[in-house]
Parts: sequence; C-alpha cells; structure tokens
Amino acid sequence: MREPAVGGPSGGPDPEPEATTTTVTQRHASAPERSVQERSAPEVRDYRAAFNVARLPMALVDSDGRVREANPAFGALLGADPVLLTTRTAAELVGLTGAGGEAPPLGESPEYAEYAEYEDVLTGRRGELRRTRPVCGPDGRTVWAEVVVVPVPGGALVSVEDLGETRELREQLRHLRMHDPVTRLPNRQLFFERLATALEGADSRTGRIGLCYLDLDGFKAINDTLGHRVGDRLLKAVAGRLSDCAARLARSGTLVARLGGDEFAVLVEDSTGTGQATGLAESVLAALQLPFDLAGQRLAVSASIGVVEREAAGATATGIMQAADTTLYWAKADGKARWTLFDPERNAHRMTKQALSSTLRQAVERGEFALEYQPLVELGSGSLRGVEALVRWQHPHFGLLGPNRFIPLAEENGSIVQLGRWVLAESCRQARQWQKDWPDDPIFVSVNVAVRQVWDSDLVADVAEILDDTGLPAGLLQLELTESAVMGSAGRPLQALHALQEMGVRIAIDDFGTGYSNLAYLSRLPVSALKLDGSFVHGFRDGLHPNPADETIVEALVQLAHRLGLTVTAECVENAEQAERLRRIGCDTGQGWLYSRPVPPEAIAALRGDVPGPGPGPGEGPGE
Repeated sequence: MREPAVGGPSGGPDPEPEATTTTVTQRHASAPERSVQERSAPEVRDYRAAFNVARLPMALVDSDGRVREANPAFGALLGADPVLLTTRTAAELVGLTGAGGEAPPLGESPEYAEYAEYEDVLTGRRGELRRTRPVCGPDGRTVWAEVVVVPVPGGALVSVEDLGETRELREQLRHLRMHDPVTRLPNRQLFFERLATALEGADSRTGRIGLCYLDLDGFKAINDTLGHRVGDRLLKAVAGRLSDCAARLARSGTLVARLGGDEFAVLVEDSTGTGQATGLAESVLAALQLPFDLAGQRLAVSASIGVVEREAAGATATGIMQAADTTLYWAKADGKARWTLFDPERNAHRMTKQALSSTLRQAVERGEFALEYQPLVELGSGSLRGVEALVRWQHPHFGLLGPNRFIPLAEENGSIVQLGRWVLAESCRQARQWQKDWPDDPIFVSVNVAVRQVWDSDLVADVAEILDDTGLPAGLLQLELTESAVMGSAGRPLQALHALQEMGVRIAIDDFGTGYSNLAYLSRLPVSALKLDGSFVHGFRDGLHPNPADETIVEALVQLAHRLGLTVTAECVENAEQAERLRRIGCDTGQGWLYSRPVPPEAIAALRGDVPGPGPGPGEGPGE
C-alpha cells in the first residue's frame, strides 16, 4: 500500500519532506489553494488535527479508490477502527458500487455509469460527485447519507453527511402536505397520486379499478346551525366509519381520502368487479345511517354516492373523476341517500344534451331551424281554421330533431328567448303570406310561448314589432301558453297577457286539464281558447267500450268554456269516430293525425280543400 499523502492519526509519523501532500478540509470550508509543501509544519499539524476531530465523516482515497486514511467520525459511522478501513475501497464502504469494491464493467447499468463518474473524480477529470445513498451502520441500521467526492492531488476526499434527521423531517412534512388535518385521511393530492399509480400498474393485478365518490347530504346545514367545530367532529367520525368499511374489504390496495369539504372517496386499486364496488357503496350507506353522538349532539346524516368500476386499461384519472362526479350528480338528482352506478348510455345521453345545449344559440344564427304546421280543423264543417307552428332542428350531426329534444334545453339555458322570437317572426311571416293567398278566408297561426319568454324578454314589444314588420293582423295570431304557466300568473306575466289581448292577439291555454285547473282564476284571465290535453281524448278512441268519465269531463269543460266565451280545441284526434263524438258534445276545433301530421308550409294549401270531416276513417298513432 502506498504511503498516505498526509500525516497519519495523531501521534503517527510526520510526512516526508519530499512527499506529495494534500490539504484536507471539510467540504463547506474555503481553504487556500496551496500544497502542504508550501505550508509550515504547524499548519500541517493544524489540518491533521481538524481532520481527526471533525464531526463530519471523511476519508482520503488514492487514485485507485482505496482508503488512505479515515477520520474517527468515518469509523464511527461504519462501526470500524479507522486504521482497519485503509484496506477497503471507499466505493464499497459508502455504496457507490454494488460490485464489492472491484471496478465493475462500464456501460451496463446506471450504477456502473455512476462508478465511471466516481473514477473521473479520482483521476481529476470531474470536479465533484454527489449522491444520496443508504449506508449500513454498526448496528445494522441503514442510514441515508449524502456522499460527496471531490478531487485532491493524488486521489479524492470522500465525506459522508448523515441525512437521517433531514430525511425523516422531509417525510413528516410530506405526510402533513398529503393528509387532511381534520380527518387525518389522505387528501386530494395524495389521492390523485395513488389513482394515477393504480392506473399505470393495474395490468399486474386484476386490471380493474373501482371508486366510490360521495358527499354528505345536508352537511352545510349542520355547519350553519351547529358550527364548524361540530362539523369537523362529524367529518372525523365519518372518516372513521369509511375507513372501517374499506378495511372490511381485506385488500391492501384500498384508499380512503377526503377530497375537500364534505367530499370523500374510497379507491379500490385492484377491483374484482362491479359487485365489489356497489357492495362497498351499500356498506358505506348502512354505516352512515347510524346516528353520530358528538359531544352531546346526536346527529343523523346520509350520503349520495357515485360508483365507477371499469377496466384500468385506457382510463385516465381525469376521465374516472369526471365519470364519478357525473354519477354522484345522478344520485343526488334521483333523491339522495343512495348510490348510483355509472351508466355509459346515460352518460352518452347527457353528453348529447350538453352538445345540443351548447350549440342552440349558434344554430339559430346558422338557420338550422325550420317550421312545420299542423291544421286546426272546425269539427262542424271540416274547414281549416288555423295551424299550429311546430319547430324542428335540422342538426348537422344528429339529424332532424323534434321540439321535445331541445325545447327543454333552450328553456334551461335561456336560448328559448332567441329561438322563440325567431319562431314567432317566421310564423307571422308565413301567416301573412297565406292571408295574401286567401284574403277572403284567412287562417290564423298558433305559436307556443315559453314562460321564460315572458319574464326574460319584452314579449309585448316583440309581438308588436313583428306584427308591424310582417303586416299580419293581430287577430290572425294566437299565442299558446301551458296551463301551469298561466294559472297563478301575477305581475309582469299577467300584464303582458292583458296587453296582448288589447292588441287583438288571441291567447290560448295549452294542455288544459293537466295542471292547476283553477277555474275561478280562469274567469279573470284574458284567454280566448282552451286546448284540451290529449289524455282526455284517449277515452273516445274505443267506440265499443268508451270511457264515460272522460266524456263527462270533456263535456263539462266544453260547457264551462263556452259560458266564459272561450273556444275549445281537442288535441290528438286520431279517427273520425272521436271527431264525431267531440263535435257532438260541443268541441269547436280538432287537431291530430286524423287531419294531418305536421307538414311544411307549402303543403297547407293542398289541405284547405282536402280536410276530412267527421265520418269513418283509419286511426293512427298519437298526434304531434
């Protein structure tokens, strides 16, 4: 073994005057760039003393990587006499290679590449090497340490800093950062980490993943009435019951997390199927239904749960959480205190609704809507008296859509105002053209109006402007509102109805008999006509076994309407026998497939001379 480049331990021989020497310092110290040859003997002794008494474990190694000298702290770290360590390689002692101290072949693994970097430091081709490594202590305990190797003349200085306390502190900080302070459960960040990891490695287990996503029903009321302290206690108690439910699965890959507020998630990383996920949801519901006793407060809560269970292949954390959130919404919409399993078909329907809703306004601007008209026929003479305008959407992707597919969406998002104004304007324009074609016997047009059009727009001003622009007389326009929208109207809606009546516009109540049926209030409304809901006319279909109750009700409604000065239209008239019986009890007009399906405007002219009167005729399916 070649002679050390510096003096040995205290009491050992001094370096020879001609020997190449190295100045040893702690890695954080700034030492003068001078060799020991340039230093005085007292200086060399000072550096030797500093090396020996340093608390930082250090060792000098030669260019072959063998220990020349180790200080007592280095020996204490490894549980060995520092003198005996001089027979070992530093790389073996501090874990810089797994080859037992022999230089491994290069280029075969990351650890071999690391050893090459270590050799570059020994030969002065590299300035420094820093690595965090587990170092085995004297009692067999593994100590995480930062190993720093810096070149010095003739070899390198290896220092080892124990990171045990620092690493433990980091782990504690990470735990605090990844866990909810109230419930001590994993938080949203840790949950998404585990979810992403489960999706990446699911192929090695069952290849499936399950998730129960829940929130507490009415938790805000508890916070508001009893305070956040009681609310936090409840959340902690709920967390305990959820953890118990997950533990009963007896699977290691189950995680209970609090995602925020009163939202929790139970992740099953290696789900065995839908039954396991729904069984877990049932267990959670049963556990939460038991009352909670919290510091003298006895509380009862329930939860709504969205359940997702699927193959992990191709799934993403974002996609799974979107499905879970959607399913949780379904559970709440279905009545709360229940679980709902994700249904791809139901979700596809929801996505279609969203796609339609988001493009309604642009569709009006692009001219994708068209009107068809269904005749309103006088039951006594069979003459065409009017038409009802029915809107259709020629969607570029979904084809021709009836009003039931998009009118409710338009009412929800407010685009019904824009769409309704277009329908009103187009209907009046067409009715004006018919008036020009048949000036001696014009027909009126009936247009459906949503309640939101009355509240969110100036309907009276819109009607006045459209009538003025088209030149249509007000008496040839009828506006239909549903019974539920008209009954109980007050304030602005009622004022609008009166203003429209004063203009000469007819007002009809659609689907009469299915809503409030407040007959006393009906006498005070500015209404011109009633349209009887088709459910009353169904009892007139079977001539051999008629429903006498339906006929009695319809007859009473017709007599009442006539005494109030109102006309009556029967909807869903499907055969001539129905038409005759309705005529006999006094209905004024009929509408249904007996006369015509909704047709384009150019087909109305042909119907004026070809409308069937009462008499035998084939029945068809439901009208409109």
